[in-house]
Amino acid sequence: MNEVLQAMLERRSCRNYRTEMPPKETLEAVIQAGLYAASGRGRQGAIVVAVTDRAARDRLMEANAAVMGQPDMDPFYGAPAVLVVLADRSVPTGVYDASLVMGNLMLAAHALGLGSCWIHRAKEEFETESWKAFLREHGVEGDYEGVGHCALGYPAGSLPAPPARKPGRVFWVE
Repeated sequence: MNEVLQAMLERRSCRNYRTEMPPKETLEAVIQAGLYAASGRGRQGAIVVAVTDRAARDRLMEANAAVMGQPDMDPFYGAPAVLVVLADRSVPTGVYDASLVMGNLMLAAHALGLGSCWIHRAKEEFETESWKAFLREHGVEGDYEGVGHCALGYPAGSLPAPPARKPGRVFWVE
């Protein structure tokens, strides 16, 4: 089977990570794949903020857990790296485009032996002034909407088997 199709069928969300940080070159390869996702009219309005600093990652974790209403949980499941994907609000297809970036990030991570999981609540986090300031502190200018966090790292253990696909989700118009 084609490698890309195989990766699509095999990739699963990882919810248990080793503490070891993947090499920066591997993270860069995952990010590059994400940035090659399709975008409406080729606008490329989605950006990625790679959070590998442990203190910043933990701050983000605490903010995410607070939005979720579970302050004692790690919503990133121990992943050492978090790739935050944001959409330029001035691009009409920004959220859709950023969603495609998320998909590419997760497939690339799988292809490179990493685990990944899409973690929500980026929208709520990056609507706050403190996280908008965080973006500005790290060189991000503009008006962005949080779309997702890609928790990333080496899986600690095996990934789950794929669940059966729900029937009745394809309709042919021939």
